[in-house]
Amino acid sequence: MAVKSVSIRIEEEMLRKLSYVADYEGRSLNSHILVLIRQSIHGFEEKHGAIEGDIRADLNVKPARRQTKE
Repeated sequence: MAVKSVSIRIEEEMLRKLSYVADYEGRSLNSHILVLIRQSIHGFEEKHGAIEGDIRADLNVKPARRQTKE
């Protein structure tokens, strides 16, 4: 499966907050965005039926690191 690049325009504050959430979840910003995209596609397919093609949840996504309590 080919991996493509996409460029988006995003407000600085939104990007900063999204980066914070990604870091909290133990992901890179890119990996976190991919998780959100997959969740969106999954929700769409549950409501409207499957979209043709495979989307592997493990592709390009590192597992989240759990925060340790100190």
